[in-house]
Amino acid sequence: MNTKRFETDFPIVCVGGSAGGLDAYTRLLRHLPNDMGVAIVIVNHLRTVATHLHEILPNVTTMPVELISERLLIQPNRVFIIPSQRDLHVFDGEFRLQPISKPRGWPDVITVFLRSLTQHWDGQLIAVIVSGYDGDGAEALCGIQEVGGITIAQRLDTAAQPDMPESAIATGCIDFVLSPEAIADKIVRIAQGDGPGRGSVAAQAPKA
Repeated sequence: MNTKRFETDFPIVCVGGSAGGLDAYTRLLRHLPNDMGVAIVIVNHLRTVATHLHEILPNVTTMPVELISERLLIQPNRVFIIPSQRDLHVFDGEFRLQPISKPRGWPDVITVFLRSLTQHWDGQLIAVIVSGYDGDGAEALCGIQEVGGITIAQRLDTAAQPDMPESAIATGCIDFVLSPEAIADKIVRIAQGDGPGRGSVAAQAPKA
């Protein structure tokens, strides 16, 4: 049964990271235009850092940066930040928040959000895994590809903590392995309808 309830006509980009993620988010956002028609959702699984990103990241982008609240409407040309101690879902074009399902140990908030997108978002999906410990997000990447989404991992030599992108690459469900600057370029190309194609982990992007 198709559980999708809301039609969308713009892409949504989930950028998942943790330790070292701030550097990746900053480099990525600095290279994204503010009018490309894409919603950026940053899902950081370091709880103590996530609550400050909405205060830090407006310094590097002219897009509005919002801390997500319950039933906040998802709109393009904005950056959305997951709040601490919450799992993030989407439904009917809005964000939905629930108490975090793993309050101890490594959170799986990236995986939870990506799985929700595959069920309840009809627009183009782009999943980006950047610097961080553990492997949050990896378990959902094949599902993103199955619904026609694009998956990207940060190039390991550009990540402060390569564990998370390395775990993503190990799934075999990553289309592109790129530096944060090259990830921004790829997102722009997808948003412009140039056709994302399918990448190869073996054919990594030139150093950027």
